[in-house]
Amino acid sequence: AIADDEKGHELDLFCVPRHYENDLDKVIIPHGLIMDRTERLARDIIQDMGGHHIVALCVLKGGYKFFADLLDYIKALNQNSDKSVPLTVDFIRVKSYCNDKSTNNVKVIGGDELSNLAGKDIVETGRTMQTLLSLLNECNPKMVKVASLLVKRTPRSSGYRPDYIGFEVPDAFLVGYALDYNEYFRDLSVSYTNIKINMHLNKNIYLY
Repeated sequence: AIADDEKGHELDLFCVPRHYENDLDKVIIPHGLIMDRTERLARDIIQDMGGHHIVALCVLKGGYKFFADLLDYIKALNQNSDKSVPLTVDFIRVKSYCNDKSTNNVKVIGGDELSNLAGKDIVETGRTMQTLLSLLNECNPKMVKVASLLVKRTPRSSGYRPDYIGFEVPDAFLVGYALDYNEYFRDLSVSYTNIKINMHLNKNIYLY
């Protein structure tokens, strides 16, 4: 878990894109830590899902980076296992944000074969994932497991928790590692906190 008073790491320890230099304050989850935690999640998933055909479902857009890294680890473990199983991939887009606000209006687009494993980057209130899970269950999958890199500690939570969690984080708006603010900051590979957006509005936004 990342504490609410996490001090993070100074920016000068990392390579920060020039176009974001004035918007960032500190790194809170370095890329190496993200990768190590993702590898451990992959090991847990392979252990739990062993013997079953896995359909890995990526929730776009925010989940694509975590999904790709998680899938690489799963593939490596699966290929080197004496009990390897078929692994297929599908993609779905779920939209529930307007600017930096999570809304009650959840839109689901895509997904030709919905079953087994849903990989999402962040779970906030849980409403979005609960909506997606209800659609997945209509397809009568053998099992459904959800992996999320981040879960927020928030009073708005519905109580839903994924099966596999990378980090529990404070209740703040998070971007980076494919999570965005109006499509900005997706290209960051590390985790930032306490930043000020100068492009559209002046307010403090937390980045991971």
